Amino acid sequence: MRAHSTSPSTLRIVVIAGPQSTQPALLSALQESGAVHTVATVEDALSHLSANPADLVVAEPSTFQALRRLGGMLGSEQILERLGQGVCIVNRNGELVWANPRLRSYPANVIDQVRSSCAKLLHEMIGERISRDNARPRRRAISVEREFHFDVTASPLFGADDQIEQAVALIWDVTSTRRLQDKVNAIDAAGRELVRLDADQLADLNVSDRLALLEEKIIGYARELLRFTHFNVRVLDKASNRLDTVLASGMSEEAKNLTIYATTEGNGISGYVASTGRSYICSDVSKDPRYLPGLDNARSTLTVPLLLHDQVVGILNVESDEIAAFTEDDRQTAEIFARYIAIALHILRLLVVERFTTTGRIAADVGAELAAPLNDILAQTSTLMEDYIGHDDLRRRLSGIIDDVDRAKQAIRAITEAPGGVSGLVPEQTSADPLLDGKRVLIADDETAIRESIADILTSAGAVTAMAADGAEAIAMLHSQRFDLVLSDIRMPHKTGYEIFSAAREANAECPVILITGFGYDPHHSIVRAGQQGLTGVLFKPFKVDKLFELVHKALAPRTA
Repeated sequence: MRAHSTSPSTLRIVVIAGPQSTQPALLSALQESGAVHTVATVEDALSHLSANPADLVVAEPSTFQALRRLGGMLGSEQILERLGQGVCIVNRNGELVWANPRLRSYPANVIDQVRSSCAKLLHEMIGERISRDNARPRRRAISVEREFHFDVTASPLFGADDQIEQAVALIWDVTSTRRLQDKVNAIDAAGRELVRLDADQLADLNVSDRLALLEEKIIGYARELLRFTHFNVRVLDKASNRLDTVLASGMSEEAKNLTIYATTEGNGISGYVASTGRSYICSDVSKDPRYLPGLDNARSTLTVPLLLHDQVVGILNVESDEIAAFTEDDRQTAEIFARYIAIALHILRLLVVERFTTTGRIAADVGAELAAPLNDILAQTSTLMEDYIGHDDLRRRLSGIIDDVDRAKQAIRAITEAPGGVSGLVPEQTSADPLLDGKRVLIADDETAIRESIADILTSAGAVTAMAADGAEAIAMLHSQRFDLVLSDIRMPHKTGYEIFSAAREANAECPVILITGFGYDPHHSIVRAGQQGLTGVLFKPFKVDKLFELVHKALAPRTA
């Protein structure tokens, strides 16, 4: 191996120590020819040559092969160190002839496993009688006790007789990549389980229970797979552009109750992420002006968008009490998990709509199937009544049949044309309901049909009802009047269901409150928060009259000590 000399009088010679290269006679002759620098290993030679050009390199035949091969692959020791990967040479006996510092830094069992794998690759190449002309690198993935993972690339080293004598291998540590892939796979599996919220599983659960089930799953998977213990999920209310807390774990009450909007300025990191759809790693909250209070003593945060059909529907915010606690790997896995959260929240909402529209579709199909037979019955009965003029008893029976058919058609029509809220026939009240008689009931809902339907039903049972069309009106009435029961929708203009619940309790600590919702999740977290403070119940749209009475009776029933 030669390099261009910069001095015509003195040769620069590097000798790699070995039985033949360090023989006294040879060294004496070399010293007479120039300046000799002796090194112990190929690694030392590469290190020396990278800083000190040489005119001549003297080495054992096998060592020279390795030096030439490594010089071609890596250029210099500096490149080797910059790669940060392991390099080694094994011989036909499976012995580790040489290894660089990176490979030698691993535990002995890891080095031995790498040596063994390289030796097997070498013997495969020997067995296939590979020549210089068709020599190609061989690759293999190996794992050591599931703790270390490597990709090994081995190339043959040929002797003077063109026979393979050794193999030089580049060992890439892919442990972090493999662990990330394993985590992604686990998150994917957990996400699929997360969105398996089918109608059968949730049929008997109210909104609060449904959200609690989802919250339990999300918190469990976030802690188990992502090691996230302090986080919150906010859902975007598109009408107001506000980000409302849906669930939280390990966050302060101040953080959960912050009013945040999806804008890039003045609404913290969560507002920025919701507005731009881009994830955000804050390595040091003390140096980031966007940060708003979250975890007590928070030092760093990770915030990713909840995306549904590439549209932002909310955010997942994770916090840590350590500086720079989150990496790009954390960002990637959090983004995957956040997509599943978005899907799960969407499924909860759709289950309500699906159940209602499915009921309507089935009822409509039944109505279509029964329309002709019912009309035939009406026609035939009317004809019979004309034929039996003078037979009063028979005509009364036939008239009763006509009335029954009319009621059947009205019932089917009531189901298929339900206004999205109340279904089931209103029972005729022959006397006042003892629990409702004289009770003052506030009904707050921005849907006129729902508000008036509930008022009519409860009024017919003896209640004295008052109605509010929005949250602000409801709270004003609570401040000016005393009520025995409050029924309020959770999503109305101006105020949330929780704010109405709080106002009712502030006006009368004993006043029972029933919240009403037509959605599969609670975007303002009203139900969960109120549930922790004595909420009486939740009326889930579309609801039947008997369900309304069931909850009202529960709310007004005398309390036992």
